[in-house]
Amino acid sequence: MAVTGCTQCIKYMLFFFNFIFWLAGGVILGVALWLRHDSQTSNLLILQFEGNQAPGTFYISVYILIAVGAVMMLVGFLGCYGAIQESQCLLGTFFFFLVILFACEVAAAIWGFMNRDTISKELINFYDSAYIKAVDVSGSPSKDSAIKVLDVFHTTLDCCGKGDDTALFKQVASALCPKKSPEDFLTSQSCHDKLIELFSEKLYLIGLAALVVAVIMIFEMIFTMVLCCGIRNSPVY
Repeated sequence: MAVTGCTQCIKYMLFFFNFIFWLAGGVILGVALWLRHDSQTSNLLILQFEGNQAPGTFYISVYILIAVGAVMMLVGFLGCYGAIQESQCLLGTFFFFLVILFACEVAAAIWGFMNRDTISKELINFYDSAYIKAVDVSGSPSKDSAIKVLDVFHTTLDCCGKGDDTALFKQVASALCPKKSPEDFLTSQSCHDKLIELFSEKLYLIGLAALVVAVIMIFEMIFTMVLCCGIRNSPVY
């Protein structure tokens, strides 16, 4: 059994889109691994203060991306092989997994849109809890560890303070931000703004990749159905 004419063209187009899908899975896997080991996020998310670990919501999202990238590579290979072999069974299995992946991607996009500010807000709250202890003049036991936590934030993000810093903070700013000169304090960006900017950029990258993959998946589902119908209706020799 072999397809001819327009159906054969659809066959090779499906193979091409599946190859792109497989490459996209590899790219997503690579980006996820980069996000997992990125020095900026890693330095912040390994912090501990008063027995509490820095919020790990971002890492959960990254681990999901790693799994999605690996599954996409597997499904892409299945689609390529099914298209070349003109196997309705393989193409049907591929279509089934493709629909599941598409549904998961839509659900993840909705969840991500509704919780787009959660990661930065959690880290801002973590920063603020250390900030309060660091400027405490009563000399709390956790003041030294708070100063160390702030130092990691300030060094990693090249920032200083919250943006609405009190006169008390300005008195101790030279100790909390030793790499900043008095002139730098006037132009230095707040750590709140830096955290929002850091994760907004990464979420934008993830969202753009998801949009491209969703478009590819829609074309693949259409081509898979057309090819299956073509294989079923093609003459047997």
